[in-house]
Amino acid sequence: MTGEERAVIEHRLARAREALEEAQLLVNAGHLNTCVSRLYYACYYAVSALLLANGISASKHSQVRALLHQQFVKRGDLSHDKGRHFDRLFDSRQKSDYADFAAFNADDVAAWTVETRAFVADVHALVQRLLQEPSESSS
Repeated sequence: MTGEERAVIEHRLARAREALEEAQLLVNAGHLNTCVSRLYYACYYAVSALLLANGISASKHSQVRALLHQQFVKRGDLSHDKGRHFDRLFDSRQKSDYADFAAFNADDVAAWTVETRAFVADVHALVQRLLQEPSESSS
């Protein structure tokens, strides 16, 4: 892995953390639709970092979703619950961004915020393990 790839991976993880912070502000302010979008992007940025750490790139959101399941959920690196959470946010983000009169339940969005924190933390841990592997094997 090149230094540039590592920098992009770290940048994407930072974007995931930033999106989580934004989501918390939005849910606290009652802006649920925008919060749902930020929750999705927190997961999306984290997964795109994980893909790159595995030498995989995707140009479409639907590809990121499919690769998450093929490469990480099916292998057991991430739980099926985490995969379903990403799917729920993928679909909900579409509604929040594009559907007229989309509305979300505040309790659901608050729960999704907690789940998204766990999702991003789990993906971050996987990425960190991958980033450490080359230095461990060269010792």
